[in-house]
Amino acid sequence: MANVVRDPKKYPNAILPDLSKPDPLVTFKKDDIAFVYGSRWKQRYFKKVGDDYFVLPAQWDVAHQIWRPYFVRNGTDWWAPLYPPDNMKRPTGPLCDGCHSVNYDIQKKTVTEWNVGCEKCHGPGSEHAAHPSLVNIVNPARLDSVQANDTCIQCHSQGQPLQNPIEDKYYDWPVGFQVGEKLQDHWKLEDHKLGETTFMHFADGTAHKNRMQGNDFAQSVMYERGVKCSSCHDVHGTANDALLIKPANVICLECHGPGSPNGPHTSAIEEHTHHKIGSPGNECVACHMPRIEQTIADVNVRSHTFRFISPAMTDRYKIPNPCTDCHKDKSTAWAMQQLKSWSTVSAWRIEQ
Repeated sequence: MANVVRDPKKYPNAILPDLSKPDPLVTFKKDDIAFVYGSRWKQRYFKKVGDDYFVLPAQWDVAHQIWRPYFVRNGTDWWAPLYPPDNMKRPTGPLCDGCHSVNYDIQKKTVTEWNVGCEKCHGPGSEHAAHPSLVNIVNPARLDSVQANDTCIQCHSQGQPLQNPIEDKYYDWPVGFQVGEKLQDHWKLEDHKLGETTFMHFADGTAHKNRMQGNDFAQSVMYERGVKCSSCHDVHGTANDALLIKPANVICLECHGPGSPNGPHTSAIEEHTHHKIGSPGNECVACHMPRIEQTIADVNVRSHTFRFISPAMTDRYKIPNPCTDCHKDKSTAWAMQQLKSWSTVSAWRIEQ
């Protein structure tokens, strides 16, 4: 996260696509790019005009190695109809920069640091740097679970400030929030009505798109039980996917091993998953964290409600389920029949 936003003048290799190859979507030149944003799933490009930045109209799809248009349409993000339908009239200050920087000043339009630097999660650090101590820096690991999770949810969620607009501009990040405070005093999560499918949510409330891990997690049993984002992730970097502190199944089975009061209530994991050891279907995340939340095109990230989504929910509400998402050649009827044949699964629960 500390390198999501980069200046191509300082980092010449930051721009992933070859801009010398013409493409009808690319109406800008390398010199127009003040910042690049992203490198894993997609890459967007910011142009500086005066003291504001604006997102250029083409983004690079990393997985497919192609250009795609970038423009936020009405009916997608809540703020779209409140800004002119022109990328160059939608500054990133109110819409992006509060999460992509440290201490974005909404009056001066300045930052202490671009990217998710140390102070984004640990608060002001000058005194700590001069006199290292446990008492002059915020350590999210020592906060209660709600405040610790707020450190991540401040950016990994869709919502609005409690009061919007602020100084005649609509903001898409929690203006004024500082780590250690209660995020709910600054920010409200995106509303959702059960049964409705929107750009943001599936009908059951599961997130529909990326950057909504917090919306998912806040409605989970894990969140209620005091599990923290840092229980699974280390944002300082790891060799594991998604910055996990350990491989996914290792983390899950530390609390959910066979015989644990937390379940699963079987003598072996394969009795619960009905998939062979070492197979993708035997991974806890395969069923409880399916990749159903869109980041770009058909590239999805994992849900964070930890609920199992039954094929019945696909039939009723068009919510993707992990069974036919993996077994793409099979039907929901086939998946339901398979689940009903498993003696360890409640036939009533899979109907919901």
